[in-house]
Amino acid sequence: MDEETNLDEVLIDIKSTELSLFEVLDRINQYKQDPRYQNFEIFLDGDRNAIVARPKATK
Repeated sequence: MDEETNLDEVLIDIKSTELSLFEVLDRINQYKQDPRYQNFEIFLDGDRNAIVARPKATK
């Protein structure tokens, strides 16, 4: 695993959640609005089947 992957925070494990697709999408929007995640990218990681938060790259 690379360094970026080690910094990722799994927010929702798609394989084990009982949330509907609508609920997952709503949860993603909630994370994007949450001040705790303002410096994170929130996205679906297909390799891990999870919604993850990754720190935004700094320049």
